[in-house]
Amino acid sequence: MRDEKKTARQKQIAEAAYDVLAEKGYAGASMLSIAKKAKASNETLYRWYGNKQGLFRDLVAQNAELVAEQLEEELAKAEHSLQVLEVVGERLLAMLLSPRAVALNRAAAADAEVSGELGQALAEAGRDRVFPLLVQLLEKLKAEDYLAFDHVGEAAELYVALLVGDMQIRRVTGVLAEPSAEDVQRRSRRAAERFIGIYAGKVR
Repeated sequence: MRDEKKTARQKQIAEAAYDVLAEKGYAGASMLSIAKKAKASNETLYRWYGNKQGLFRDLVAQNAELVAEQLEEELAKAEHSLQVLEVVGERLLAMLLSPRAVALNRAAAADAEVSGELGQALAEAGRDRVFPLLVQLLEKLKAEDYLAFDHVGEAAELYVALLVGDMQIRRVTGVLAEPSAEDVQRRSRRAAERFIGIYAGKVR
């Protein structure tokens, strides 16, 4: 199968997996039900993903990759300003609070007593893929005298805390509806302002 055709089929399978997850929950989302929804063979799913955990691990990685790619774009830019924190915040918060991210977090909770693989995948996607890029961005802003801090890891963790707070937990538990784009923008701006207020450097 050519790469572009396989990519298109994988996209169809991902869409089907999210649909089945919404309809049946993680426990009821079998490889067969996903294959039927995607109009694919069960054998294809097992060949490409290994098992259900492997399929959902792939979905977790795809979700994180979207934000990682955007962070990498910002890192590649020659010039920066503190406004980049608002831009990155909007993208990160929108991803974390999206219906798909919520569905994957709920699936990870359901899998916790089965294999625990999805919870580990979520941790790896955030801590190993996205967080290091955020650290790089903050280090770049520090090098350009926009920010001043002693420990970049602590600064990055504070930024995420200011940005996300308990919103992700409230989304997963169903207490909080998906925020509007305006709400995300407001939250991102406020988080950036508070963060800059703590770590502002020489360049303003």
